[in-house]
Amino acid sequence: MNAASSEATPPSVDLSKIKRGPIVFALIIGAFVAILNETLLGNALPDLVEAFNVPYSTIQWLTTAYMLVIGVLVPITAMLQQWFTTRQMFLAAMGLFFAGTVISAAAPEFGVLLTGRIVQAMGTGLMLPVLMNTILVIFPPEKRGGAMGLIGLVIMFAPAIGPTVSGLIMDSMSWRWLFLLVIPFAAIAILISALYLRNVTVPTKPKVDILSILLSTIGFGGIVYGFSKAGELGWSELEVYGPIAIGGIALLLFVWRQLALKDPIMDLRAFKYPMFTLVVILLFVLMMTLFSTLTLLPLFLQGALLMTAFKSGLTMLPGGVVNGIMAPISGKLFDKFGPRVLVIPGLFVVVASLWLFTQMEATSSTGYVIFVHIVMLIGISMVMMPAQTTGLNQLPPHLYPHGTAILNTLTQVSGAIGAALFISIMSSGTKDYLEGNAANPAAPTQAEQVQGMLAGLHDSFWIGLAVSVVALVIGLFIRRTHQTPSQEQKGVATSDA
Repeated sequence: MNAASSEATPPSVDLSKIKRGPIVFALIIGAFVAILNETLLGNALPDLVEAFNVPYSTIQWLTTAYMLVIGVLVPITAMLQQWFTTRQMFLAAMGLFFAGTVISAAAPEFGVLLTGRIVQAMGTGLMLPVLMNTILVIFPPEKRGGAMGLIGLVIMFAPAIGPTVSGLIMDSMSWRWLFLLVIPFAAIAILISALYLRNVTVPTKPKVDILSILLSTIGFGGIVYGFSKAGELGWSELEVYGPIAIGGIALLLFVWRQLALKDPIMDLRAFKYPMFTLVVILLFVLMMTLFSTLTLLPLFLQGALLMTAFKSGLTMLPGGVVNGIMAPISGKLFDKFGPRVLVIPGLFVVVASLWLFTQMEATSSTGYVIFVHIVMLIGISMVMMPAQTTGLNQLPPHLYPHGTAILNTLTQVSGAIGAALFISIMSSGTKDYLEGNAANPAAPTQAEQVQGMLAGLHDSFWIGLAVSVVALVIGLFIRRTHQTPSQEQKGVATSDA
C-alpha cells in the first residue's frame, strides 16, 4: 500500500468567496423534504392495503425497500463524491427524489408505487452524505458545531413530524396527497440549489472497483434486509438469518478488500483516528436505542393506551419540536465549550429517560409520556451532532467523504438492528406473559393483551436502559479533537519551518 498516496490531499476549491448562507439554506430545504418522507407513510399503510388490495406483508415493502436502498447506496457515496461535483451530486439526488415523488403520486398499482419509493430512496441516500461533507468543507472546525446543529434540526425534526402530518392528511384527504404536497417543496429545493449551490470539492475520479461495490451492496443490503424482516417474522426464518449470514460474509470480504486497495470506495483508514472510532461505536449503540424507542413508543400508545394513529403522532410531536430547537443550540454550545460538557450530561439524561420508560403502565397519562419522550430527545440532541462533529473533526480533509459515508451507513444498520432486536424482545415478553397469565393464551381478552404488551415493552425498555448505560461508559472517553493534517499539509508546514 502506498501510504503517501493514500494520505495525499486532493485538489481544493478556493472557498474564500463562497457564501455559506445560501448553500446551507439550499441543502437544508432539500434534506428536510427528503427526510420528512421517511416517516410520512406510517399512518397511511392501512389505507394503502385497502387501496391496492394487498396484504400487510406486501405493503411493508414500501418501508423496508426504502431503508434497504439507503443502506445499500450510502456506502458508495464516498466514491461518487470523488467522481462528481457538489452541484452534480445534490441536484442529481434532488432530481431522483422529485421523480420518485411524482411516480408515487400518480401510481395506478402497488408495483409502480414501490418503484417510486425506491427512486425516492436513491435520492435520499445520495443526499445525506453530500449534506454533511459540504458542511465539513465550507466551515472551519471552530464553527462546525453550529452548522451541524442546523443539520441535526433537519435530521431529527423532519421524521418526528412525519406521523403527525400524515395523520392529518389521511383524516381528510387521499393518500396521494402525501406525495402531491411534497412535490412543490422538492421543486423549490431544486430551484434554490440550482441558483445558490456552489462546488466545494474538486473531483479526483479514482479507479472504480466493481467488486467492492458488489460486496458492499450484498453486505449492507443483506444485513439491513435481514434485521428489518426479523421484527416481522422472528429469528427462526430462513428469510431472516439467511440474508444476515450472507451479508456478514460479504461485509468481511468488503472490509478485507478496502484495506488491500490503494483507492478504496470506503476508506477504512478513517478508523486509524481514535476519536472517530470511539464516536462511531458510541453512535452505533446510541442509535440502536433511539430507533428502537421510536419504534416501540407508538406501539405502547396505540396498543396499551389505545390511542388512534393520529393522536399517537400528536403525542410524539412535542418531543420532535423540542429536539429540533435543541439541535442548533447544542451545536453553538459545542463550538464554545467542546463535546464533554454536552455529551456526558446528555447520555445521563438518555439513561434517566430510559429508566422512566420502564415505569410506564396502562394508567400512565399522556402528559407523562410526552414528558419522558421530550427528556429523551433533549439528551439525544446533546449527544448526536456534537459527537459526530468531534469524530469528523479529527479526520484529514481527504477522508471527509469516507467518514460521513461510514457514519451514515452505520446509522442505517444500527437502526435496522435496534428496531428488529427490540421488537423481537417485546414479542417474546408478550408471548411469555400470555402463556403464564392468560386464561386462554390463543384468544386473550383485551385487558390481557394490554398487560402482555406492557410486559414485553418493559423487557425491551430494560434492555434499552442497559444499552444506554454502555453508551454512557463509552461517552466518558470523548475529548475535543483537532483536524489531523494530511501528508501534503505536513510537508508544507515542514518547508515553512
